[in-house]
Amino acid sequence: MIEKVRLVVCDIDGTLVNSNFQLTPKTKNVIDRLHANGVYFGIASGRSIDQQLHSYAQEKGFDYEFEVLIGMNGSELWDGLNMKRYDYFKLKREWIKEIIELMEPFDLNPFLYHGDKVLCKRVDDPIVKSVLKNNAELMVAENDAMFYQQENAKVMYRTSEEKIIEIEEFLKKHPSPYYKGFKTQKTMVEFSDRRVAKDVALKNFCELNNIPLGQVMAFGDLSNDIEMLQCSGWGVCLKNGTDDTKASANDVTELTNDEDGFAHYIEKHVLSKHGW
Repeated sequence: MIEKVRLVVCDIDGTLVNSNFQLTPKTKNVIDRLHANGVYFGIASGRSIDQQLHSYAQEKGFDYEFEVLIGMNGSELWDGLNMKRYDYFKLKREWIKEIIELMEPFDLNPFLYHGDKVLCKRVDDPIVKSVLKNNAELMVAENDAMFYQQENAKVMYRTSEEKIIEIEEFLKKHPSPYYKGFKTQKTMVEFSDRRVAKDVALKNFCELNNIPLGQVMAFGDLSNDIEMLQCSGWGVCLKNGTDDTKASANDVTELTNDEDGFAHYIEKHVLSKHGW
């Protein structure tokens, strides 16, 4: 356990919020207490900074902004201390085209962020749920070429938990030197530049603000959180997390995300320790 915590950074789905995507009063109280005692707080997500993360704190009832926002699994960074935005490693147009063609045998519905909208191949229940959850406007592509008109941070696919396993095996047999496909939720597969990871943005934020990584505590639950947990001074996986994420973490919470596992851990190991 690290002695001094200057920054707590947390994945959202499966970590910060419960299975109903709710931030509980207990979790909000814990973040407020960190803030009141000078500990920076940030969120790291596959969501877009512009479309979802900038408004996240306000939507959840906070009267202050979080100091760091990591979006698109590390392809975007908002440095709230210096009020600056950074972007890293977008997918090239030809790579997006290749991804769309590679995934065609699964007959899924690709979607990506297109300006202030979500561009998809067709309207179906999974895409409607994603759009409603993220308060985004839906746009149906006239043809596949619309997906690769410009570089983009990622391409996403919603599917079933059963098909996810099949897709993961398929992607292992069809690797690319340029991009990677990986599970970010139980029913979500995403593709991004091979260099993209949440630790890229986190390291840059800490370097810009003279925060030693050894004074960062990070929380996550899935494989796309591993690099962030490993680069931090103390990486914690939620009890409900995947086995590979637990193996990569310094510790695992006693409770799941549906039992306020993050809040319980911070309260026990940070707030109580300092009498906050």
